[in-house]
Amino acid sequence: MQLRLVLATAAVALLSAAPALAIDVKIGVLNDRSGVYADLSGEGSVIAAQMAVDDFKAADKGINVSIVSADHQNKPDIASSIARQWYDQDGVDAIFDVPTSSAALAVSQVTKEKNKVFIDSGAGSTDIVGKSCSPNTILWTYDTYALANGTARTLLKQGKSSWFFITADYAFGQALERDTAAIVKNLGGTVTGDVKYPFPGSDFSSYLLQAQGSGAQIIGLANAGGDTVNTVKQAAEFGITKGGQSLAALLVFITDVHAMGLETAQGLLVTSAFYWDRDDGTRAFAKAFAAKNNGKMPTMVQAGVYASVLDYLKAVDATKGKDSKAVLDWMKANPTDDPLFGKGSILANGRVLHDMYLYQVKSPAESKGAWDYFKLVDTIPAKDAFQTVEQSGCTLG
Repeated sequence: MQLRLVLATAAVALLSAAPALAIDVKIGVLNDRSGVYADLSGEGSVIAAQMAVDDFKAADKGINVSIVSADHQNKPDIASSIARQWYDQDGVDAIFDVPTSSAALAVSQVTKEKNKVFIDSGAGSTDIVGKSCSPNTILWTYDTYALANGTARTLLKQGKSSWFFITADYAFGQALERDTAAIVKNLGGTVTGDVKYPFPGSDFSSYLLQAQGSGAQIIGLANAGGDTVNTVKQAAEFGITKGGQSLAALLVFITDVHAMGLETAQGLLVTSAFYWDRDDGTRAFAKAFAAKNNGKMPTMVQAGVYASVLDYLKAVDATKGKDSKAVLDWMKANPTDDPLFGKGSILANGRVLHDMYLYQVKSPAESKGAWDYFKLVDTIPAKDAFQTVEQSGCTLG
């Protein structure tokens, strides 16, 4: 009898020690792994996702997380095809990252059809949480309104009021030009013209000559990643800034500055949601990330993947499951809080609100070492950085 009692007591103790939640979660990181956005996203985003799983101690909470990844090659048809396969055949519960707005919009539509979860860190078109918003999609890191609101507003305050745009001709570039031009005009500036090029590009000489010939004070670059790097480098070769015009690279990542070199990039204004050297929390994450990523510091996209996976896992833990609606409802009802973006919230349209920052690229003389590239110019509070749901044109509320 005593032996039975001991065994029964031991069994109860084991059951009590076991996690209350036992659930398998499969995450898909979908991005550019071979093209112009591979440095700012790519394998680094997969590393960031795994770091979030490890730091959350998901396994200790009974949440078994597996991560798969794929290259969408910046093509919407490939992105939607992978998303369908992941949801229908491979058991993926949530997709993260997805730079290239046209690809993100395609994944958002598939996710809504399949009633899964899509948390985007890499794309930036406001349409994702605007006219094409979805109850299943969250836009975490930045968007074209926030980028324009930071960089363009500052340049206009400096008296640089006439603009000409060089624009990547796809969803992101079009949205970035549209949102920046609207702010320019609202603040009394003028747009003298624009030129759109097929995405991705390589030779920007003819576009730069048109911009130079426009006489505009500011040449706005509505592109990103490798396209931005090549445009800025070729502008330097043409001596455009020495001729009195200024470049406004509207989306610049730290990996872009690293590729350009400070001699070329110095003085550029950069609107960003994240910089690795901002505070103790960002520095600790960046040090751990760089150790896993060949010494490269994280971009704001990769930081956004980390923070968004962390918040998603909090929701899975809190709701004791992975039901899409329950998880998304919990995320929108509860404040966001992580070491990289701080405290924030998620609007009904899926837009995450957090502070944005305006930086200026340091000169070679100002930089104290590798990856010491940005100096803070201004902090843009969350309430001022992004559109409201009403402004976005989204009908969710």
